[in-house]
Amino acid sequence: MLEHLHIKNVALIIESDIDFEKGLNIISGETGAGKSMVIDSLNFALGERASSNFLRKGEKMAVVDAIFRVKEEVILSKLRENGIEVEQDGIVLLTRTMNQSGKTICRINGCIVTVGMMKECAEGLIDMHGQHNHQSLLNSTKHIQILDRFCGKELEQIKQKFDIAYKEVKEIDKSLSKLLGDEQQRARKMDLLQFQIEEIEQAKLRAGEEEELLEKRKILLNAEKIRNLTENSLQLLYHGTQTEQSAIDQLSRALEDISDLTNYDEKVNNIYETLSSVYAQIDDAIRDLKHYSDNIVEEPEELENIEERIQLIYHLKKKYGNSIEEILDFYNNAVEEMDFLSNSEEMVKKLNQKKDKAEKELIQIAEQMSNIRVKKAKEIQKEIEKQLQDLEMKQGKFSILVEDKKEISSNGKDRVEFLISANAGEELKPLAKIASGGEMSRVMLALKTVLAAADNIETFIFDEIDTGVSGRTAQKVAEKMAFVSKTHQIICITHLPQIAAMADNHFLIEKNEQEQKTVTTVMELDNEKSVCEIARLIGGVKITEATQKAAKELKEQANIFKK
Repeated sequence: MLEHLHIKNVALIIESDIDFEKGLNIISGETGAGKSMVIDSLNFALGERASSNFLRKGEKMAVVDAIFRVKEEVILSKLRENGIEVEQDGIVLLTRTMNQSGKTICRINGCIVTVGMMKECAEGLIDMHGQHNHQSLLNSTKHIQILDRFCGKELEQIKQKFDIAYKEVKEIDKSLSKLLGDEQQRARKMDLLQFQIEEIEQAKLRAGEEEELLEKRKILLNAEKIRNLTENSLQLLYHGTQTEQSAIDQLSRALEDISDLTNYDEKVNNIYETLSSVYAQIDDAIRDLKHYSDNIVEEPEELENIEERIQLIYHLKKKYGNSIEEILDFYNNAVEEMDFLSNSEEMVKKLNQKKDKAEKELIQIAEQMSNIRVKKAKEIQKEIEKQLQDLEMKQGKFSILVEDKKEISSNGKDRVEFLISANAGEELKPLAKIASGGEMSRVMLALKTVLAAADNIETFIFDEIDTGVSGRTAQKVAEKMAFVSKTHQIICITHLPQIAAMADNHFLIEKNEQEQKTVTTVMELDNEKSVCEIARLIGGVKITEATQKAAKELKEQANIFKK
């Protein structure tokens, strides 16, 4: 549910805060006052494109914040999958800004996201309908999605099985295509794979080899320096010079003196033991250093072999991966693909058998889906016809065509199209053939009324869908909206007093001049001011006692109906 909308520096709006509630939220105002700015701002926050004049003239930044309280777990899961934290109360804050150059920044709960992520995460928050938002009804390819929403969980569970089976068939087709493709291309592929496999096999690589070679090369390149350092260390530690004793000899003499010292003072015993331990450790280290020195050899041939090996590894890395491990992975995949292509005849046979079995299962599931759709279509077309009759389309006939396409697609085997006959004697024809905007609005509202119980979207927006509707029909439209608003939040922009009278919350859009600038403001109306606005909608600019009385009666009748 949309709880709050904050708009700043958008077109004629300097700054407005709108608190929406449950039920029917009505937005009204004079033509040209800027009612569409509210919807445009909300669409902007949901990730839709904005016009070039979206930013208020002279301002640096337009800002729109939309606060939703979300219960639907599908939406919350989608947010979490995108790394967006959601509080336990389900509050989701969408924020989007636009600067003077037209650049926008999107945030969800404070996290910066792309426009695409904003649209994806916002999908399912709002269902938008208006004079130019009937595309889903006019586009027959969308009708199957609408029907499936009516079918609910009964179809959803079977459709999950269908999706798995459909994906399996597509994967089999992909494998078969690879096997049964162009013979010359297949032969070229096998030749290339054979060369790659042999080249890697001949190298006889092993994991960790490169690191070992680099370390050994470093030693061989510095063999002379290593020898000098080692010999110098041994001289200082063990051999000594003509003028100086070695460190080990001097430590030995010191130990002899301290040993004698212990005869006079037992406190020195600890020092003697410590130095004895150090002497033993130094002696071991000297022995290891002598062994190391004896094994230092300069091997130009080995160095040359190592260089060649390293160059071979570098060459293979350029072609097959960034490390020996990746090269070996490439090799394994190449062997697997080669085996796959080499045994293609047997593989094709097995895959065709597997495909036959998978397709039979897919057709069975598609048939089950079709049966549910046909059954549900018969049920709901009667309900929709009843709603259309209530909306003063007394002779209206509505039909949901579910026919076999004779082929399987991602939605099953059905083609679904909504057909209507708006007047007596007219044959059923596609919705796209309907010329009247008023008729289209009523069809859409009838669908929403029937779909209300099954629809997971919490908020519906109706943007002046009352165009072409008046009189008794307007009253019926208002009653249907009030009915849908019992289970869904509705935000409706309207010119009709009958619809405005049904408002649970009423907002007035006004355009005024402030400091020689045109400014649009949004004001929430109490009951008394709401009646005044309804009177304006009834009587136009001049409000009389009669229009005031009529507005009050309309509001009272609406309150009685809503009870």
